[in-house]
Amino acid sequence: MVFDLDAVGRLAAAVALGAVIGLEREASDQPAGLRTHITVCLGAALFGVVSTLGFNEFVVGDRGSTNVQVDVTRVASQVVVGIGFLGAGVIFRQGLSVKNLTTAASLWATAAIGLAAGVGDHGTAAVATVLLLLCLVVLRVPRSWIQRTFTRDSREVRITLTAGSDPGSLIGAFHAVDGVEVNKLSLQKERGTTVVVVALESKPSVGLDDCIGTIVSRPDVDTLEVA
Repeated sequence: MVFDLDAVGRLAAAVALGAVIGLEREASDQPAGLRTHITVCLGAALFGVVSTLGFNEFVVGDRGSTNVQVDVTRVASQVVVGIGFLGAGVIFRQGLSVKNLTTAASLWATAAIGLAAGVGDHGTAAVATVLLLLCLVVLRVPRSWIQRTFTRDSREVRITLTAGSDPGSLIGAFHAVDGVEVNKLSLQKERGTTVVVVALESKPSVGLDDCIGTIVSRPDVDTLEVA
């Protein structure tokens, strides 16, 4: 068995770079963490190695003297398409919000980094890793400030009222909260109890959690679930 040290170096670089990104995602308690990012980066790198080094022994002379045609871009394009399915599996919808978009994007970028390492472009792969890590870590601070300053918080709340309670009083309490808008409201009957489903949206300066906490403490609220 013959080991290609160049190929081994490319794979090792992909594992190291994928681990750097995976550690950040693992520390953030994301569903795709260290092992997932290493695996994606290593797999993409192996595709790159196979496409650039795997067919050298079959290529002799110029293209006109052989029927073997080697096109490394074909493998790269298939990696781009394939990683999209993996990223899509990480994304899910919870209530009015979509979760794990950043993790899916980091998987997609990690595959590109692995492919760059696999075709031997270690420098570009390393620079891309540093830039991606800076985006994931450093941008948390301005992202939090933007969310607190400009972003409107949206939640869907499902409230089960106590027996004999008037839903009108609860609905009036929602409308009376300053800085919170009621976008959708519906009443349902389940096993003799009244259920109020309401979609709330708060202004950036208003804490929606405080509003929900006030509603929970009402005597006519039996249970409250936030989607």
